[in-house]
Amino acid sequence: FGPPGTGKTMLAKAIAREAGASFINVSMSTITSKWFGEDEKNVRALFTLASKVSPTIIFVDEVDSMLGQRTRVGEHEAMRKIKNEFMSHWDGLMTKPGERILVLAATNRPFDLDEAIIRRFERRIMVGLPGVENREKILKTLLAKEKVDDNLDYKELAMMTDGYTGSDLKNLCTTAAYRPVRELIQQEMVKDTEKKKQRETTKASEDDEEKGERIITLRALNRQDFKEAKN
Repeated sequence: FGPPGTGKTMLAKAIAREAGASFINVSMSTITSKWFGEDEKNVRALFTLASKVSPTIIFVDEVDSMLGQRTRVGEHEAMRKIKNEFMSHWDGLMTKPGERILVLAATNRPFDLDEAIIRRFERRIMVGLPGVENREKILKTLLAKEKVDDNLDYKELAMMTDGYTGSDLKNLCTTAAYRPVRELIQQEMVKDTEKKKQRETTKASEDDEEKGERIITLRALNRQDFKEAKN
């Protein structure tokens, strides 16, 4: 559990990859159906599939929306049936030693979970906001394949982004990377306009101009790009 964008889903996928297990991502939309009784069937099908492709990690994203408190006012009977069916199959895993199925879940609102659900999670991991050192590592990873200025100080960037999640840092890098592209497009538009005026003045055709491929080079990302992207 933890704030949005801190990498909870990515962490679950990494666990599955390291364990060499199948990964089944489950959400409210994949379980619910407009037909009566189909919701429970979908839950049973989920655990049947997990058993067939085991070892398996069942990952319930935004678990509070599907397995929230059963005492919630105005909750539909169908939701209670989904929770009871899910917990029944989950408990069944404990009685089958050969079953290699692990249930993981992520939520931004851990206090909205049903107590029976919380009790079934043997380990709870708080995925908080990255510190300065981790933000620096994330930035270096995100910009590893990008053309950056040699004088770009990753430590300074990390200090500038206090309170940012991993997702926020990714969006920052994406926004910053667009600045050189926009500048290049504007430069090319100016060049094309000047060439057009020159052709009209000299009455020369495009065929008269020197032919050859136009080489387009993006400049390196610099500190100002990130400063503008942040603002």
